[in-house]
Formats: sequence, structure tokens, C-alpha cells
Amino acid sequence: MDRQRNTQLEALLTEFDFTHATLAEEVNRVSADIFGKEGDCTDRHVRRWISGEVRWPWTKYLLPLERIFDRPAQGLGFVPRGKNSANLPTPPPRPLPAPKEVEPVERRRFFALSAAATVALALGIDETPVRGRLSMSDVDRVTANIGRLDSHFFSIGGGPLLSVCTAYIDRLRDALDGCVYGARVEKALHHSISSLYASAGWAAHDGGDPTQATLLHTASLQSALLAGDASASARAWSNLALQARMEGRHREAVQITRAALDNRRARQDPHISALLHARLAIGQARTTDRTGAARSLLAAEQAYDRVNPTAPAPRWLAFLSPAELSGLAAITHQALGHYDRAEASTAQALELLPPSMRRSHAYYSVQLAELQLAQGKRDQAIATVTTLDASSLDSRRIADRLAAVRRTLTAEEPRP
Repeated sequence: MDRQRNTQLEALLTEFDFTHATLAEEVNRVSADIFGKEGDCTDRHVRRWISGEVRWPWTKYLLPLERIFDRPAQGLGFVPRGKNSANLPTPPPRPLPAPKEVEPVERRRFFALSAAATVALALGIDETPVRGRLSMSDVDRVTANIGRLDSHFFSIGGGPLLSVCTAYIDRLRDALDGCVYGARVEKALHHSISSLYASAGWAAHDGGDPTQATLLHTASLQSALLAGDASASARAWSNLALQARMEGRHREAVQITRAALDNRRARQDPHISALLHARLAIGQARTTDRTGAARSLLAAEQAYDRVNPTAPAPRWLAFLSPAELSGLAAITHQALGHYDRAEASTAQALELLPPSMRRSHAYYSVQLAELQLAQGKRDQAIATVTTLDASSLDSRRIADRLAAVRRTLTAEEPRP
């Protein structure tokens, strides 16, 4: 019989990112589950299957292959030697999953909050498989879901999203432990988990829990390193620097941001470079490095000028725009005591922000009112607060700052 290449199996290796050696390793691992002892498959066996030299492998290889790819042997491109050879013995049943893997009650506590429940149901978190095979198409769905989750944050704030993010992280970790996948899928899953930890950190930050936010951003960095992704690492470092600044550790924030900028990918990507330099400027302003702050603001502008409008930014940097850079510049000017320039930059940020960025609108509106109060412009601050509708947002951090502004305005009311 003429040898015929097994293109079906070859395509499956590409789809699931297997090499000959890694598929052989997986066959041996699954053999241990089925037969109670590890198999003896090697990359040479895999090469012979693909070349067509072996058109119907031994049962001890076929049963693991069927389980790995979740399809019958003939669906893998193998050709039976005769009628009887196609009738493979039924493998032992898989052990029942541990109770925690069957939709645990703990993982569904986020349904107590209606906003979180709506987001979680819309994302279809439970649709991510925790058994069987995973391909890049599964990862693409996860990536799209994370993008939608970030859009919810920009719209409503982070308050209700913390439990959604952590539930999704649990699901993806179960997938890492229980599914079959190749090296490319593995790195992509770690990248997704890093993104979710970053979003969870921002949600904790919005909820007024800096300790938890720091822990989550640290976990984001760890997953980014496992993914080998420079962009995700830069994101994690940037968030850790921001958290340090929010806790008053301004020199540490500067050191972290500089460490992030030491990454060549961070320097070369104009979006990442612009954000890091803008945040570095704030840290330098708060450590009285006026010259450094001015240079960093200029570096942020120059980096953003290099942005190619036709080249999409990393998904996590969708918020970065001329409006956001104006807002960050305003924080720098405020830290330097330049309240008039800070007010002008904040007003510009509000003018440039699209309506969908409701959280940013609220954040910079409160900032504008604070700057107006700092300059004795009470009537303007009242007008700014009056036009601000934060009722649909869930951000304790913004709500607390808004409440402080209103208390100040009430205390300064002229007596009759």
C-alpha cells in the first residue's frame, strides 16, 4: 500500500500547538490515567503516524490520542487494518471530578450582586472548558471577554467587578490544571490570567482596598512572567507603581516606573512608553523633582506622537488617549503647585473624553472641582459638582472624593 501522509493529525498538532515531542509526552501522561502506568511513546512514534508509515497505531497509543483530541481514531486520520481493528476496547471511565470542580458554591457568590451577576452571565465565564482540549480559538474567546470586562470598568467603575474577575481567574486556573493544550495556548492563558489580575487589582483599588489591590497586581506580574509577555509585565509594573503612589510611597513609585521603562519593549511601544512616562512625571513631581517631571511629561508627549493611528494599542491600553494624557499631566501640575495649569489640563481632558468613558468623566470632574476649590473658585466648583452624575458608578474611591468636595462646599456656605 502506498504511504499517505496523515494530514488530519498534522493539522491537529498545529491547531493545538503540539510538537512531536510534546504530543508524545501528553500521550504518556494520559496513558498513566487510562492504564495505570506511563506510556512509552516518543517523538519517533508521532513522526511515523504523521508520515503515514504507521496508519493504525497500537491501542495503547490510540486510546490516549482519542482522549487528548476528543475524537475517534478515524477522525484523527488513522486507517484501520481490518474490520476488527476499528473496534477499540472501551477505556476505563474517567474519575469523577472533585466537588470543588463541579460549579463550586464559593465561585458563584458574585451572583449576589446584580451588577456583577449581569456581567458574569454576559461573559459566559462557565463556558470556558476545564476538561478536554483547549485551542487558540478558546483563548480568543477569553480575550474577547476580558476586553468586554474592561469596557464595563470604564463605564461603571470597578466596585462590582472584583468578584467577577476572581471567579474568571479560578475558571482559567482550572482549565490550566485540567485541560490538554500546547505551549502557545499555555502562555496565552497565563497572559489572560495576568490581565484579569490587573483588572481585579483596579477593582479593589476602586473599592478602597489598597492592600488587596497590591496583592492582585503582584499576582498579575507573576502571571505575566509565566506568559513571557513584556507588555503584560509593563502593565503590572505600572499598576504596582500607581498603587505605591496612592499609598504615599512616592520614591518607590518612581523606582518601579523606571524599572518598567528599562524593558526594551516598554520603551519601543509608544503607547506603553507614553503611559509610563506620564506616571513617572507624577511621581517625580511628588518627590520635588521638578526638572525630571517636566522632562517626563515631554517624553510622554513625544512617545504618544509616535503612535501609529492604524496600529491598535494593546487591549489594556484602550483608555490611553490625548484626554487621559491631559488628565495625567494635570495631576503632575497639581503636585507641583501649578493649580491654574492643572485646572486647564483637567478641563481639556473632560472635553476630549468620549461619553462611554463615564468613570473617567466622573474622576476628572471631581479632580476639576478639587482644583477649583484649591484656588478659591467656589461657584465654579459648585457648578462642576452639580453637573456630575455619579449615581450609576460603583467606585468607592471616586465617591469618597466627591463626598469630601461636597462637605467642603457645605462648610463654606455663606451665612445669611
